[in-house]
Amino acid sequence: MTDRIKLVTWNINSVRLRMPIVEQLIEEVAPDVICLQETKCPDANFPENAFRKAGYEHMAIHGQKGYHGVATLSKLPLSNIEKRDFCQVGDSRHVAADVPFNGSSIRLHNFYVPAGGDEPDRTINPKFGHKLDFMVEMLGWLKGEETSKPAILVGDLNVAPYEHDVWSHKKLLKVVSHTPVETELFEQVREAGGWLDAMRQFTPLDEKLYTWWSYRAKDWSAADKGRRLDHVWVSQPLAPYVKGTTVLRDARGWEKPSDHAPVIAEFAI
Repeated sequence: MTDRIKLVTWNINSVRLRMPIVEQLIEEVAPDVICLQETKCPDANFPENAFRKAGYEHMAIHGQKGYHGVATLSKLPLSNIEKRDFCQVGDSRHVAADVPFNGSSIRLHNFYVPAGGDEPDRTINPKFGHKLDFMVEMLGWLKGEETSKPAILVGDLNVAPYEHDVWSHKKLLKVVSHTPVETELFEQVREAGGWLDAMRQFTPLDEKLYTWWSYRAKDWSAADKGRRLDHVWVSQPLAPYVKGTTVLRDARGWEKPSDHAPVIAEFAI
């Protein structure tokens, strides 16, 4: 019986380019399940052999050439794999699968929500409109039957919802990822499904919590102008089994890093 799971979610920003640091993560953290976003490669070119060699025999991959892409790699069997096309635009931004746990299974959703471009106005920036429409579709789906059972939703959700999820609440209120229209809709999605923000269960709301630091800063760590764009949500039936979450901040400083750090979540009976 599977009574313990260690899961990592990470926007890897090209899985083939950054396979060396994925292998470093595997060596240091030894997760049972890895959820990657922004893999940026079609399914046929995904580095399956490297993952198999590392012990991840089970894969749910939804990729496309050069853009987007999500992949769930697991040491545990995956079943009922589902790939949802949000907004009917053909983007690879979601994959779901069942993972065995506690004599039953967990429904695991892996998401890469659109970033939304630079201008928080859908009339002049269609990318922002796409992001809002994507979240509205999430709102309509990820509740009721989807959350009445043990479920996890992870990924780069591209919204920093709370005041201390960004380096400056005041300065970022008009910056995409922290605008009120985004944060309010984001919370509607979470609350409608009764999802628990697992990361904030272990880091109080008045403490800064980041998972992303821009490449633009010369010294990202010293500047520390971060945002929490990556999330771990759990459904109410799974809430008692969340044992901890950790942002692996050091990984942002590894060789040829992603601009996101991995988030580790642990579940146990």
